[in-house]
Amino acid sequence: MNDVTQDSTATPSPMATRFRGYLPVVVDVETGGFDWNTHALLEIAVLPIDLGDDGRFVLGEGASAHVVPAEGTRIDPKSLEVTGIDIDHPFRLAKPEREALDHVFAAVRIAVRKHGCQRAILVGHNAHFDLNFLNAAIARTGHKRSPFHPFSVFDTVTLAGVAYGQTVLARAVQAAGLEWNSDEAHSAVYDTERTAQLFCAIANAWTQARTV
Repeated sequence: MNDVTQDSTATPSPMATRFRGYLPVVVDVETGGFDWNTHALLEIAVLPIDLGDDGRFVLGEGASAHVVPAEGTRIDPKSLEVTGIDIDHPFRLAKPEREALDHVFAAVRIAVRKHGCQRAILVGHNAHFDLNFLNAAIARTGHKRSPFHPFSVFDTVTLAGVAYGQTVLARAVQAAGLEWNSDEAHSAVYDTERTAQLFCAIANAWTQARTV
């Protein structure tokens, strides 16, 4: 998992120094269970954090993909009851695992180059769960060009616990004054967007507090 080559022609943004050269990218995965070594990756969404004109953190341009369960991986039917994923739905348009990774990694690399960062750092709610499934898929496909740091993360469970006294995503989002729709939860795209909004709310409040 090599570092992303930094584009020497890009003008570094404040993001390049804010997190020691790492670009926060929110990731959420939906899976066939809890064991990243044996259960299938079924859906992945990524959403880079960007900067608005006022210097505040905002949501960038993301990407997502449904994933064909990799050969040899398992799916616990109970996980499908939670996520609502229909593996055989004709409009699921799932991509093979390597193709799905290439698709979402492309969006991450664009954002990394835009800000002149060295590479991405995964942001997630229970972030190591998402990172472990991502790293397992990278290992299965023999992918050598992951844009993400292989083990460091920003976890919104910890951040929200400190900021709001809440660790459940739905409650933390609501504590931040954001909307939460339980009917749309457990979709990788929806959970990624809400986690990104939560991260921005906490990071923006912290930045404001430091400057007061």
